[in-house]
Amino acid sequence: MNLKKVASKQDFKLKSCQSIAHVVSSNQIEVRDAKLDNSSTLLKLKKRRSNRAYNLLVMGCFLGLPLRRRRRRTRRRYMPEIPFDLLVEILIRVPGKYLARFKCVSKQWSSIISSRYFCERLFTIRQGKQQQPHLYMCLVDDNEQSALLSMSSTSQDNICFVVDQDLSIPERGGYFVNVSHGLICYTVRKKACIYNPSTGQRLTLPRIKHDIIADQGQTMYIRRHYIGYDPVDNKHKLLCTIVAYRDRLFNLKSEHWVFVLEAGGSWKKVVLHENYRPHTPFARGQYCISGSVVHYLAWHDMYTCAIVSFDFRSEELTTILAPYNVREFMSVPALEMKADLIEYGGKVAIFQHTNLQNEGRVVLWVLEDAEKKEWSKMSLVLQPCQRHLVQDTELILKGTTQDGKAILAPFEMHSGFYILCYDLKNNDLRKVEIKGIPHHWFDKECYYDLRLMSENESVIYLET
Repeated sequence: MNLKKVASKQDFKLKSCQSIAHVVSSNQIEVRDAKLDNSSTLLKLKKRRSNRAYNLLVMGCFLGLPLRRRRRRTRRRYMPEIPFDLLVEILIRVPGKYLARFKCVSKQWSSIISSRYFCERLFTIRQGKQQQPHLYMCLVDDNEQSALLSMSSTSQDNICFVVDQDLSIPERGGYFVNVSHGLICYTVRKKACIYNPSTGQRLTLPRIKHDIIADQGQTMYIRRHYIGYDPVDNKHKLLCTIVAYRDRLFNLKSEHWVFVLEAGGSWKKVVLHENYRPHTPFARGQYCISGSVVHYLAWHDMYTCAIVSFDFRSEELTTILAPYNVREFMSVPALEMKADLIEYGGKVAIFQHTNLQNEGRVVLWVLEDAEKKEWSKMSLVLQPCQRHLVQDTELILKGTTQDGKAILAPFEMHSGFYILCYDLKNNDLRKVEIKGIPHHWFDKECYYDLRLMSENESVIYLET
């Protein structure tokens, strides 16, 4: 118990692990035993004692104990090993951002941190604790150069986030989606990849052999991926939408495939109902999760918008057209519309911010009853003292926070980058500064995405 208390107060760094490894490798642990005259037995004993000394030195450094260049001579014939249960308990109390680094200490540590048992124990312990939110930011430029940055809050009120880690992966590419338990989804050469930034696990899914036959002049590409959770079978699943169309969404074709994140999984085509109408999701649209159902906005044509819902439990897909009284702001083409999907009070809602920059006004359409297709409308006007935060700046929606605040961000990257958190219930707008982004990302054509999540959300075991 004393070891656990001391370990929970330490700020572990990768340099500490490297220095320990250097000290251990430079030491020559002498084993003197006159009774052992077999050389092979002596070498095995040296190796076993060296591993134990390594573990003790590592844990000694973490617990603040002084390092010694040589092991004390002792009458004890064997050095005690750290019990497995105690090692797990100590590692569980390590801050989450260091777990991926600690996998480099030894094969044993890597196996422990990547195991299902460790991830489930870690998630159970953190679930009951209040966690500071963590911000992940993905950047992609026109040359397909990309970066994934991890940011932590510098204050209790979360008014500033600072980059603390660069989690960029070679050939990572693509846009990412960050949902259930903090999994990051991205694409590499038309293959979907899942990455867990806390444990360092990566899973590359096989390519989809779609059935769409493109006509001449059509553009075909994988549009979006969505990760969801089936609470009954306790499985995570991935939804992929493949779209083909010509200019201005003519001759639109779409397919949907689902993948269960487990060993030996494969892509399976979603069976669609007879009245299914092809659609394409918003190019940079947001989504919201309600239990096992993911919702996102999509277009059937340039002027017809709908909410698409996919249930990861039943693997059924449904669409709800926007009602006529909502189309007062739907009369613009798909590429010009400034609206997206959010969750408001546990319900799906359309957040329309066409007049936010000029008038400081937003319109919120809440889907009160999906079966009856009943909507409610609410208009919000910013306080006069907050109007300067949105003037002369084109903003885009980047999802919501854990407490339901809408996240607005500048359309273009520039120095002094920030985001705006809009509390819709209290009609209050707050500016959050983002610091530490490399300067070469500013003032150039690039796409970025943001996701906020608590530390306990980033713990999940991936079957490989």
